[in-house]
Amino acid sequence: MEVRLNPRVLIFEDNDILRTTLKSILENLGYEVHLFSSPGMCPLYYSSNQDCLHDDSCSDIIISDIHMPFENGIDCIKNRLKRGCKIRFRALMSADWNDKDLRYADKTGCKVFYKPFDVKELLTWLDTCRRIINQNSTISNHSAASANPFQL
Repeated sequence: MEVRLNPRVLIFEDNDILRTTLKSILENLGYEVHLFSSPGMCPLYYSSNQDCLHDDSCSDIIISDIHMPFENGIDCIKNRLKRGCKIRFRALMSADWNDKDLRYADKTGCKVFYKPFDVKELLTWLDTCRRIINQNSTISNHSAASANPFQL
């Protein structure tokens, strides 16, 4: 376990410009950010054939695009939740939401962002998440913070 100083955010986004822009904005606000161009690039993706065996979450916040290579954002969240993922704050982004995806996002408590999204709206949501997160809690060090040759 490690004591967390800043909320940890995992971002799954296949658009290079959006991914790096989000990282820059969030790091400037003090977030620990880990980027992935698809869920398959996360080191936990291939080790997630079993349920999460950890008492603590690997991250505080996950933000995922819906339409990505290898696995879409809905399946990314769905598969992690089935395996006992403890990431409390989840958001999904898309330019073309359909009713089924919106219902799933609502059912699982995912914040919905329509692309192009208002950065202020995203930052307001993140600020709300940050206030709720107990800064004295710990997160497992089995997370995406480990060395990752695929991290962009």
